[in-house]
Parts: sequence; structure tokens; C-alpha cells
Amino acid sequence: MRTRLHFLHAQVRARALLASLLMVISIAALWPGLARAQSLPDFTELVERVGPAVVNIRTLERGRQSSAGGAEVDPNVEEFFRRFGIPLPGRPDPRRGPRGEDEPQQRGVGSGFILSADGFVMTNAHVVDGADEVLVTLSDKREFKARIVGTDRRTDVAVVKLDATGLPFVKIGDSDRLKVGEWVVAIGSPFGLENSVTAGIVSAKGRDTGDYLPFIQTDVAINPGNSGGPLLNLKGEVVGINSQIFSRSGGYMGIAFAIPIADAMRVSEQLRTSGRVIRGRIGVQIAPVTKEVAESIGLGKPAGALVQNAEAGGPADKAGIEAGDIIVKVDGKPVEKSVDLPRMIGNTKPGTKTTLQVFRRGSTKDITVTVAEFEPDRPMRRTSDPAASAPQKSALGLAVTDLSDAQKKEMRLRGGVRVEAVEGAAARAGLREGDVILSMDNTEISDVKQFNQLAQKAEKAKAVSVLVRRGEAVNYLVIRPAR
Repeated sequence: MRTRLHFLHAQVRARALLASLLMVISIAALWPGLARAQSLPDFTELVERVGPAVVNIRTLERGRQSSAGGAEVDPNVEEFFRRFGIPLPGRPDPRRGPRGEDEPQQRGVGSGFILSADGFVMTNAHVVDGADEVLVTLSDKREFKARIVGTDRRTDVAVVKLDATGLPFVKIGDSDRLKVGEWVVAIGSPFGLENSVTAGIVSAKGRDTGDYLPFIQTDVAINPGNSGGPLLNLKGEVVGINSQIFSRSGGYMGIAFAIPIADAMRVSEQLRTSGRVIRGRIGVQIAPVTKEVAESIGLGKPAGALVQNAEAGGPADKAGIEAGDIIVKVDGKPVEKSVDLPRMIGNTKPGTKTTLQVFRRGSTKDITVTVAEFEPDRPMRRTSDPAASAPQKSALGLAVTDLSDAQKKEMRLRGGVRVEAVEGAAARAGLREGDVILSMDNTEISDVKQFNQLAQKAEKAKAVSVLVRRGEAVNYLVIRPAR
């Protein structure tokens, strides 16, 4: 009996030992995965290395009050900045006291990063556009007055130059190799707070939110003032420029967009060389090809760009492109989406003969087009009548002025009004100072009086659509009142 009990105890001990060994083996097998899951990236070395090359940019303008701070700011946030004596973008600096009318007024705050030791700095075009002075502050508190080398509104890229040498500069990465889910870091000046660091992941690539750029989408916390700052990979390389946010309040809501650095560098090289970007054009108005259309005409799949109109006397018209054609290839490269076409043609040197493959009435045809040059952005000139009174904001949160005859002639317009200040719902809709409003709810705008009448009649609870011209492009924006 005792022998049998001893045998049973030995069996129990053996089984317990075996279970322990199996558990150890299992943990050992899972340990690399657990270690990877529990370890988060440490950004300290990256920030120490790259931080000195990230700059704060303040823009000033003379003789007028800026509208850059027109967007609504949460009262608690405003109180926080007031307590610490930090100026909000577009607001007077409480540390400097009142200013005279002729003294420079702060217009806005943004970010940028140094491209080279001799002082070339990249930022967003909307950060410096329209500024009378640009002041750049380094992380060591040195401040320089910068010269604007060139801006490109279509891609929202700008280059400014500091009169300095031996500056720290960033390393440029490869945005084409960026992967969805990859960790990324932003450094910038949200609300003027210099060298603030936020981190997140790449949420998506190739977001079509612009005519000439497929944006990088991230969940990195980006706020007003981060614009123009670098988006970095874990190697500390710049892979994008933080440019836009999706927001209903004007603040961070988890969706941010960055310009891929590969595209931005191509633009910056032209800006540094000639001060402007030269793009190709063929003179067509295009639209996407829907699945229903593709199936009904025998195209097979919804791809290419549907030609809605060919500009009379333009390159496409001269070559024989017709309304209703679907451009499916450019020099043998497929046009997967309609937005691909302006990017492909825009990157083509003017004067180049390009072969377009078009789908027309059930068959494809190759047509050779000579690419022309896209007209450069023309800066909006301000009226300089010192006796003119400041425009009053309408019910939509917009202050507008009439266009002069010279401005109408320059832009080839019959009417329209220029946005001088924007806040509230209009700011949330994406309107900016300098935009020209051409129509409201399908009614053509002739002057300020008519605009204000229509704005007053607009129902407060109803969305209002406005046709807006920005640079050489037009687009519809919808102003939605707060609910």
C-alpha cells in the first residue's frame, strides 16, 4: 500500500513538473511577441537630434488688423494662454502692450524646418502668404528676419531664407516608403508653444484632398501653429510637412494631413531656383468616372479622367480631345483616378509632346498633345484707400470688400467679393482671407451690397454653398451653422 502511494505521489510530481516545463516553453516561445507588444518607441534621442532644426515662424503685417485669429477659440483655452502671457495667433501680444496703427501687428504663428546650413527653411505657403514681415525663431532663441524665396499655393509649400550660416538642418527621408501603421512624430509650435512634440501613426496614404498632392493622413495631434512643421519617421528623417487638419472646432480631432516630402522637395527646388513652380497644363475640365458610367460604356472598370470640357484653342482642343473622352493613360502610365491627371500633366515640362490614350465611343485612341504652361499664382493686391472703413462681418462670419476694376480685369471676372476677415462657421468651412466669393447658393455675386443681402436672408439653420476662387482655382465650400 505504501509503495502504491509512493508511486502515485511520484506520478503527481512528474505531471506537475511536466506542466511547469510546458508553461516555461510556451512563455519562452511567446516572449519575443510579448516584448514587442509591451515596448513603445522612445522619441527622446530623435527629438534631441532634430529639435534644433525646427523653427517657430511669426508673421507680421502693417496698418491693418489681422483676421488670422478669426477662428473660434475655446474660452478655457484662451484663459490658459492669457494666464501664461502667451499670445494666440492673430491676437495682440499681452507682453508688449498696445501698438500704434502703423506698427507691425502679429498676423499668425506657424512652424518650419531648416533644409540646409546656409539658412533655407521650408514651411507652408499659407503660413507666410500675405505677410509683410516673417520672423523665424530657433530653439536656442536666436531670431532672424526671413526673406520669402517663393510660395506655391497649389501645393501649400513655401521656402524662406535666413541670413545665417552653420545652422542645424534636417535629414530628408523617403515618403514613398512610408507604411500605414508606422510611428511618426511631429514637432512644431501649436498656439505659439515652441518645439512641442506629438506622436502617432500613419492612418492612410494617398488621401485626395488636393489637386496636386496625395496627402499622408495621421492621427498625430496637430493644432493651429503646427502648420509647416516636419513629420518625422523613427529615424528622425522628414517624411512630410504638417499642413491641414479635419476639424469642426478648429482644434485637433484625430485626423491630420501632411504633404509628402518627396513632392514638397520637388516644389522647393523650383522655388529656390526660380522663385516659382512651373507646371504643365492641357486645358481640360475633368470629372471622375463612376462605376455605372464605366459599365454602361464598356470601359470595364471605373478609371481614367472624364473630359467635361476642352478649353477652346487650348492644347487638348488643338490636338483633337473632345468632351466625353476618357483619358486612361499618359505616356503609357495608367490614370487610375481623375485626380491623377492634373498631377501627371502638372509634372510635365511645358513644351513637351505627350501621348494621351483616350477611350472614345467604345475604343481607345492615342492622341499627341503639346503641354502648355500653367499660369503662375497671382498675388491678390489690396486696395490701399486710407479712407476706406473696415469691412463689417456678415451674418455668416465673413467680412468682404468689392473688387476693384483692375482686380476684375486681372482675374478676368465680372463680379465677386474679396474675403477680408473670416471667423466662426465660415472659418470652419475652410474660407480664408484673400478668397474671392463668386456665388452664393447658385446666385452670382456682383458686389458687397448684394452679398450682404443674401447673407442676411440665409436661414440660420441651413447650410449655405459658396463658389470660391483661390489663386487660379475655384471650388465649392459649404458653410454649416453651428448646431
